[in-house]
Amino acid sequence: MSDYETGDTGDTGHDVDYGQYEAGQESTQLDQLHQAGGSEADAQSQFGVYENDHHAQESTDFSQGHHVEYDQPAAVHYESDDYTNYSHDASVDDHVFAAEGSESSHQAEFNELDALEQKFDAAFAQGTELHTEGGGQAELGQASN
Repeated sequence: MSDYETGDTGDTGHDVDYGQYEAGQESTQLDQLHQAGGSEADAQSQFGVYENDHHAQESTDFSQGHHVEYDQPAAVHYESDDYTNYSHDASVDDHVFAAEGSESSHQAEFNELDALEQKFDAAFAQGTELHTEGGGQAELGQASN
């Protein structure tokens, strides 16, 4: 950027007076950065077990007897036998087994990056006062290119 202050022009014969004159070039820049990241993880587990046992055992023994024996001296012999023998053995065995299972897993990750960069170049010239020969005064506003 440059600034010029000029005074009277002297003996050149022109009555022009510049107050202040400024010219230059500016550069501006806009940077914007947005970054986001994250992750998530889920896990589930479900399991069930069912077991049933049944045992039964039975044992039965039954005996019945009848015995008659008769002897006479005249060589008479009489004998009678009645027997009942009963034996029962039983065994019952039940077994039930059931199993269920479930398992799941989930994992997610994300990243996000947004970037914006802009560059602005601007040239400008600006004058604030200009005195001319006619004795009038003219003002210059801001002039930009």
